Amino acid sequence: MKLVEERLKLISPLLEKQIEQENIPGAVVAAGIGRDTHYLAAFGYAENQNRVARKMEIDTLFDLASLTKVVATLPAILSLIDDGEIRLNDPVQLFIPEFPDTAKPAVTIRHLLTHTAGLAPHRKFYQLFDSQAQIRTALRQEAPIREPGAHTEYSDISFLLLGEIVQAVSGKPLEGFVRERIFSPLNMAKTMFCPPASLYEKIAATEHGKVGVVHDENANALGGVAGHAGLFAPVADLMAYIAMWLGHTPLLSEAVRKLAVQNQTAGLAGNRGLGWVCRHDPYDHAGDLWPETTVGHTGFTGTSIAFDPASGLWLIILTNAVHYGREKKAIIRLRGLLHNLVGSAIVMG
Repeated sequence: MKLVEERLKLISPLLEKQIEQENIPGAVVAAGIGRDTHYLAAFGYAENQNRVARKMEIDTLFDLASLTKVVATLPAILSLIDDGEIRLNDPVQLFIPEFPDTAKPAVTIRHLLTHTAGLAPHRKFYQLFDSQAQIRTALRQEAPIREPGAHTEYSDISFLLLGEIVQAVSGKPLEGFVRERIFSPLNMAKTMFCPPASLYEKIAATEHGKVGVVHDENANALGGVAGHAGLFAPVADLMAYIAMWLGHTPLLSEAVRKLAVQNQTAGLAGNRGLGWVCRHDPYDHAGDLWPETTVGHTGFTGTSIAFDPASGLWLIILTNAVHYGREKKAIIRLRGLLHNLVGSAIVMG
């Protein structure tokens, strides 16, 4: 245990140097194994521009960006599978009749979850259309640009469509469904879309001093709620969420959790579970030392989570890395360094 503590102490000077170099304004980091938290600390600033300097706190809320995919939309879809409402091989058109049926094979929920639907990675809907209704119409008519099931390519559009499917199947907006079925049972009381102005002082600022307003332009144009981005949360709620995936809190069935963390896309130029990034995928951020059974995900704003279902190892990194501008890319290397420190300390220690 002493060796673990000594190695984890190296996190502090690493982050302090990154903050001093203005690669990031601040961070909250939590790491552990199973139910045990071995490290939890806050660094730097939640906001540090235009003569405003707000200290980062352990309970600061972050714009999770694409962590929304795996913290909201993924468990919503998996819960509908558990409930017998949908199947992975159900075609998207079954739930979204406007979705084009020209693709062969047909695009399925499995394709959307594994980023193998052949859909474009991104569309600037917020520039192309003037209203939420227009964006949703265009989204629901989005056609694949390559053969479904043939290649892994990360796509925001896939998870935007999954958010639409949650609403179509459940009859409830995505926001209401995940609050009722995921966040409330896990006591994730501070996890939310569209945080009220009364919480802005508790939220880390993103680019251009944006506070409490989702950084992703498409999610913002959709009113702040979308299947691919829009969620805000503090580290404690994400710790509760990972605990569920490690089997400490009953919510999703063991069967669906095990399936979700298995590589579904071997040989397709990527390693993806259902929603999750597996080891050695191009988007794998878990460094050099983590077990082969590790899965995780990142968010463009500077957030990430990773956990290993086999050993119980987990790490949450929350930064507002775009605060000084989205061209800052130091967070990519920093994630790997932090995972190496935690892997060295807890797995090897």
